[in-house]
Amino acid sequence: MSANIKLLHHRFNALHSFDTIRVKPTKVPASSAPMIYSQLSDISLSRFPFHPGSGSSSGISRSLLVGKCVPDSLSSELSSSYSSQPPQLICNKEPSVITILKGANSFLPQVVIASTVLALIFPPSFKWFTNRYYAPALGFLMFAVGVNSSEKDFLEAFRRPTTILAGYVGQFVVKPLLGYLFGTISMTAFGLPTALAAGIMLTSCVSGAQLSNYATFLTDPPMAPLSIVMTSLSTATAVFVTPFLSLLLIGKKLPVDVKGMVSSIMQIVITPILTGLILNRFFPRICSAIRPFLPPLSVFVTALCVGAPLAINVESVMSPYGLSVLLLVIAFHASAFISGFAFTGLIFHDLPDVKALQRTLSFETGMQSSLLALALANKFFQDPLVSIPPAISTVIMSLMGFSLVMLWARRNETAVY
Repeated sequence: MSANIKLLHHRFNALHSFDTIRVKPTKVPASSAPMIYSQLSDISLSRFPFHPGSGSSSGISRSLLVGKCVPDSLSSELSSSYSSQPPQLICNKEPSVITILKGANSFLPQVVIASTVLALIFPPSFKWFTNRYYAPALGFLMFAVGVNSSEKDFLEAFRRPTTILAGYVGQFVVKPLLGYLFGTISMTAFGLPTALAAGIMLTSCVSGAQLSNYATFLTDPPMAPLSIVMTSLSTATAVFVTPFLSLLLIGKKLPVDVKGMVSSIMQIVITPILTGLILNRFFPRICSAIRPFLPPLSVFVTALCVGAPLAINVESVMSPYGLSVLLLVIAFHASAFISGFAFTGLIFHDLPDVKALQRTLSFETGMQSSLLALALANKFFQDPLVSIPPAISTVIMSLMGFSLVMLWARRNETAVY
């Protein structure tokens, strides 16, 4: 063995100046042959000006290395193993159409920003997407979540009553307090009319937004069922809580259509999700066929849900009070997002999934059904100024929420890799 190693050294020294390879002879059992060969196969010879099989007279093949660096009893076994395995080439494949479709969600923030700019520059491009299309559009987003979930996910969500309660408190306690705070600031510090303050408070009293469920699904998919349960609970009880809060904060009791609320929950949340779950459970091949097309369609629908309210209410946004209300609404939503994230970290700091839970409750606290607040403002308040904050909130809520999606989703990818 010693003579063989010296011969191998001489062959390397006869070439150009290369690193010296030193091999310590050891006795290796025959059962370890495959492992040894795999380790030898990983030796990179790219440093040398020759390659195995290149036809160069000075080339040193892997068979030679195997024959000289392991016991003779294993040489024939390793050589035959090597010759029986065809060389594998690593090729950089072009991304397939399916891969591109599945990655459409990564462009969601840019699409949302583009739809916002387009709605401001050319409002007719989105004005056709009226409120009657909004419920089916949100229903489609919930269907996409259902197709990518299972009934076990929702059963697991119901086993976390403490976190569901925390989301409910953020929705109907923390956010209304912030709404009252910024409504008061609008009158005292900005000198805005009382109607605008009422609009800010009204926006803080409504239930959670279904867009928060989709934002959670894009950021932390396992948390999507929990987010859906939170939003559904706040929406179901909003028929009682929203009138009480509006009376408490604004001084006016707003009758809410109970039948309309229940119908909305059925159309937007329950029916689409159940359809997706049933399809995923009993028709997995159909789900596999349609699943790649859901991300680009979801991005398109989300862009419509963001651009249409802005285009329809662009006059309110561009009103003389628009800039002041815009700043107040941004501060209101930013405080809600931060509060949901911070309080969750303090309360559930010992949970293993606390970071994902923080992001989920941040979406639940920072995003609410501004369209419901807008409908209530137009129906029950004579002053048109009350509708300006909800109209602006519809856009700001979506932009800030999906900006966080872009930030947190990228951090999740970095953590994985």
